[in-house]
Amino acid sequence: MSEAAAVSPPARRAMSARDWGMLVLLGAIWGGSFFFARVAVTEIPPLTLVLFRVGIAALALHLYLAVAGPSFRLAFPMAASFFLLAILNNIIPFTLMFAGQTELGAGAASILNATTPFWTMILANMLTDDEKLSWNKGIGIGFGMAGTAVMIGPGVITDAGAPVWAKLALVGMALSYALAVIYARRFRALPPQVVATGQLTASTIIMIPVVLLWHGPEGLFAASPPVWAAVLGLAVLATSFAYILYFSLIRSAGATNASLVTLLVPVSAILLGALFLGERLEIFEMAGMGLIALGLLTIDGRVFGRG
Repeated sequence: MSEAAAVSPPARRAMSARDWGMLVLLGAIWGGSFFFARVAVTEIPPLTLVLFRVGIAALALHLYLAVAGPSFRLAFPMAASFFLLAILNNIIPFTLMFAGQTELGAGAASILNATTPFWTMILANMLTDDEKLSWNKGIGIGFGMAGTAVMIGPGVITDAGAPVWAKLALVGMALSYALAVIYARRFRALPPQVVATGQLTASTIIMIPVVLLWHGPEGLFAASPPVWAAVLGLAVLATSFAYILYFSLIRSAGATNASLVTLLVPVSAILLGALFLGERLEIFEMAGMGLIALGLLTIDGRVFGRG
């Protein structure tokens, strides 16, 4: 997930039982974000849903900072930069995610989201001087790209599964997250909670006029109670609380171990989609998921040695 954008990964540490508990909980919550989105897009247009997600989450994080700190004033010197981070890390990916999920189930969407680390390493290798590919990362990217092709390819040939454009929207989401990871390197001096609050605040400022111009104020709050419950779950649980939990896990277990959440998110999303939405993955989508998971494990060094 893009939430790791502003955190520099330390060496891998041993994980305690509490760390594993936080990791599993975070995977369940972020998997739930695709479930909540699938429910919400049935009644709320994608752009409006983006506004609700970032606006409610920004408010919740401002309340958190007011109680627990640090001060949001730390963000003021970089205020202009937060607007580009907001576009790359919230507005573009959330819009593509919600648009794609008008056709794509929660499980398949979460699997394509899991390709973010592959795109990040490819772009970092091209755009930075200090994050070059090693052999295990290259092999892992190969598995990941193969998994993505397996998930999308049959739809191009036979129209199997969801429309190809919906899957490409989720790949675009992952690419935008990857660009955000690289851009967010400039925020390393700021506490991660401030970065999260700053980008969500900037996203809200951008999205208010966009939604009012695109859709107008009519029917803005006309969704049914179950859909509003999904919106609150998406904004408060899967965005605000998930940020706080993720940063706590990084402090406790390190960013490398925290990145394992990428493997758990599709599991949670697939289970929720199957239990509550009646979703089922196609055989080729399951094969693609396996290749993507193998690629992530290879990059992490748990299949082959790190390099």
